[in-house]
Amino acid sequence: MKNILFVCLGNICRSPLAEAIFNHQIKQRNLEGRFTSDSAGTSNYHIGEDPDTRSIASAVSHGVDISHKGRQFHYLDGKKFDYILAMDKTNYRDIIHEMGNKHEGLFLMREFDEKNKGADVPDPYYGGEDGFENVFQILSVSINNFIDFLLKEDH
Repeated sequence: MKNILFVCLGNICRSPLAEAIFNHQIKQRNLEGRFTSDSAGTSNYHIGEDPDTRSIASAVSHGVDISHKGRQFHYLDGKKFDYILAMDKTNYRDIIHEMGNKHEGLFLMREFDEKNKGADVPDPYYGGEDGFENVFQILSVSINNFIDFLLKEDH
């Protein structure tokens, strides 16, 4: 079983949405039991909080279940998770700093986005609902390609 961690700044917008989309796509592909997922934030701003209501609304509008309580990334996550996906370059650097080195399975989420490979997943927090929909679409494509990557790695 492979353990996947999605990481953003506060763990209430992008990363819990990524976790929910990942779980939804895994279920749709009948891959349950092969992967576990979680999400975390590099900051301690929202520990114990539910995802942003706009992330929840975006997920629900696409039939995706979302349930998470915010938590902070910890260097020991590097030992627990096979893959860590950072939503942007700042969080990518913060993860490396927290762990003291680069985790073998650390990637930017959009390394799996063929149209915008390596770009940041924009933080929709200070914008409107259209920003959350944009993030949902970006994550859906990137996560679908990431799952394809996982399946290739597994064989």
